[in-house]
Amino acid sequence: MSSKRHFSVLACLICSTVLSSPLVALADTVSEKKAAGSTTRSQPAKETKPSQQKAALPTMMGQTSPTDENVEVRGHTRDLGDGDTGRAFGGGLMTPTDSPKSVSAVTRDYIAKQNPALNPMQLLQLLPGANVSDTDPLGMTGGNMSVRGLTESQMGFTLEGFPINDIGNFAVYPQEIVDAENLKTVRLAQGSADLDSPHISASGGVVDMYMIDPKKTMGGHVDMTYGSYNATRGFARFDTGYIGNTNLRAYFSYSQARQDHWRGPGWENKKHGEMKIVNDWGDGNRISLAVVGNSLKNNAYPNVTKASWNKWGIGFDNPVGSSGLVSGDPPNTVYERHYVKGDSNYYKMRPNPFTNIYASMPSTFKLTDHLVLTETPYFWYGYGNGGGAYSTNMSQMSYGSQTLPGSINGQTPSGNVMLYNPSLTETYRPGATTKLTWTAGINRLMVGYWFEYSKQRQTSPYSEVSSDGTPLSLWGDSNNVVLSNGQTAQYRNTLTQTQVHTPFIGDSLSLLHGKLTLDAGLKYSIVKRRGTNYLPDVGQKYVNTNYYQALPTAAIRYKIDTHNQVFVSVATNYRMPQNYALYDSGTYQAGRGYSTQANPDQKPEISISEEVGWRYQDDLISSSVTYFHYNFTNRLFTQTLVNERGQTWTTNINGGGEHSDGVDAEIGTRPFHHVRPYVSFEYLHAVTDSNLPVSSGSITDYMHTKGKAAPQAPAYQVGFGLDYDDGHRFAGFNLKYVAKQYSTFMNDEHIPGYVRMNINVGYRLPKMGIFKSPTIRLNLQNISNERYLSWINGTQVNAKSTTGIFGNTIRGSSATYKIASPFAAIATISSDF
Repeated sequence: MSSKRHFSVLACLICSTVLSSPLVALADTVSEKKAAGSTTRSQPAKETKPSQQKAALPTMMGQTSPTDENVEVRGHTRDLGDGDTGRAFGGGLMTPTDSPKSVSAVTRDYIAKQNPALNPMQLLQLLPGANVSDTDPLGMTGGNMSVRGLTESQMGFTLEGFPINDIGNFAVYPQEIVDAENLKTVRLAQGSADLDSPHISASGGVVDMYMIDPKKTMGGHVDMTYGSYNATRGFARFDTGYIGNTNLRAYFSYSQARQDHWRGPGWENKKHGEMKIVNDWGDGNRISLAVVGNSLKNNAYPNVTKASWNKWGIGFDNPVGSSGLVSGDPPNTVYERHYVKGDSNYYKMRPNPFTNIYASMPSTFKLTDHLVLTETPYFWYGYGNGGGAYSTNMSQMSYGSQTLPGSINGQTPSGNVMLYNPSLTETYRPGATTKLTWTAGINRLMVGYWFEYSKQRQTSPYSEVSSDGTPLSLWGDSNNVVLSNGQTAQYRNTLTQTQVHTPFIGDSLSLLHGKLTLDAGLKYSIVKRRGTNYLPDVGQKYVNTNYYQALPTAAIRYKIDTHNQVFVSVATNYRMPQNYALYDSGTYQAGRGYSTQANPDQKPEISISEEVGWRYQDDLISSSVTYFHYNFTNRLFTQTLVNERGQTWTTNINGGGEHSDGVDAEIGTRPFHHVRPYVSFEYLHAVTDSNLPVSSGSITDYMHTKGKAAPQAPAYQVGFGLDYDDGHRFAGFNLKYVAKQYSTFMNDEHIPGYVRMNINVGYRLPKMGIFKSPTIRLNLQNISNERYLSWINGTQVNAKSTTGIFGNTIRGSSATYKIASPFAAIATISSDF
């Protein structure tokens, strides 16, 4: 895909977002009314002292504005450079909050001292319930996360008020989102989404990311990083300050990073740009525009099985001309460095290039003393693929039930040839969340509407591979195999259009002079999906599905005294079926059909979450303890089936119910002799409530899964952080313990528990010319160089042959895993200017 195409998309989305928004006209109208009778130009708005601001009522209604309005600021604040105040609780791992549900957060005090290349998921790893996995030191190959046993695709992620999850399968790619230097706060609500959260996949909690605002005076920030595995990274941000005699201020930033794979062949190369423009004119009125652009080219790490991990560990480089494996060996845990003809495991056939552009315009307008309008229009664009390869005879290509010859540029090679076969995805996703908030005395009423229309084109063409195993087209969109009927050969070929209409209403009542707060709300989610499957001989070419779901919430918060408060909340959440459940795809065989078969009747996954919690907050200590309970119905589940011929295929079903109970706790302090400790803890008891259906050959049966522990749900997690900072010297140590996790519903395979430890040390030098806060720091990750499996990528019903409820023997299937990143040393020089 050409750079001109990306540039034109960026230009169009910025112009359409800013110029076509009705809020621009509204802002002009409001400004004109306030300026009536005045001939002077507007002056930059003065900053209101925190003590003079009217505190927002704590609520579950949520907000789509880009600022952390509900975070209380206490005591004297300072800037030690890069937004670090040296005062935040737990070294930046806690913030005071009055939310009537569980909420944790990391702030600049913590973020500014970490490896600057870390992605947002990695920054959350110490918080209660956050089970975070990464596969490389810089977080450039992504990562995974579960909270209270629910994975990131069951949670909602937002940046500046707009949704980050993929609209098709709800996956989150944290390496693409935002540079850590521009992050102000990353907030984790472990239990449920807010009323105005723009998500159709959050059966669990949400992660909300907020970018810093442009500075009021001209300046910026730069840093340079070098580390293990030839890791290099540079970042620069320029803040304009107030532009002329206006309220406008902006920043523009750019970063570039590269690293080699720490095991096996491959590398990552990332280019990333961001901008944010803010216009605020006092009394809470504000317009902002944030744009993020990301271009990433990398090679993937393979997922591994237990057999591969036990045999090969972190893997070996194959010898020239051979895979290095003999008959009966499990696969290598790395891709091949040297190409072997006819072998699809060569690393250059496994790239993962992607380009993303995000734009969001969260804005707030005070229409009257009692009425506030908040509007967040956004646009999301993505284009890229996940690589793969396939060996076949091009004179006998499959076109559904037909067998046809294929050619590349008019030529048909003889015999089996290796073809590059990536999964291409292109997404256009505009939307907006609008809400009106009316406040009168002790009552706060909010009414809003979220609308989104997305178009996602997903294909998987076959294209040419050179004699040395290198795909001729990295993106897979040229040099394709064309069949004799003129059609491009495809593994999948779909178009999904999704419309979301979600009205919501909430009311918050403050009683007993603000000590008691009652919240209640309801949103009604209407989702319409229109799909077209362009593959031949499919069960259903055109798919129309409609989902309707009412999602009520309620909460109570009571302030016992100045320091103690308790809260109770209940919320209904849901997660839509993934779009790939709508389509047949894959390879075609007579008697079976496609290897992946559609189930458009799959129902949404529903969860009801309940929380009861207590908080203590004073000038030195902040702490919280929360008991939680979940009840799930219609869990989304992928099932592998086998017919009497031994042919296998997969489909998507509703896998019954699940419930979980647990306790989250955290405590942190402000500086005490320059030291700020932090501790978090979770106990989780998650249980499968249904016997899952399985098949083997012509046999259909059920497995004894009811009452067993749910996969990917560690019973215990402990996080510990210790921060020392005297204003010049600083150091930190953190530790995360995660207990064992089952990878099958039958609990017959698991990954052991592990401990991961990290250290950071640094020193702030005196001002040097234009450099206000020159700082050097060293981050040491996984200091014990622990080698372990950190994530269950693919769960199974059973890993070993097992007898079903009806007495049939059901063969086991191998779960797949990801290997955690190793020890790495990362050195950074940085400064504000």
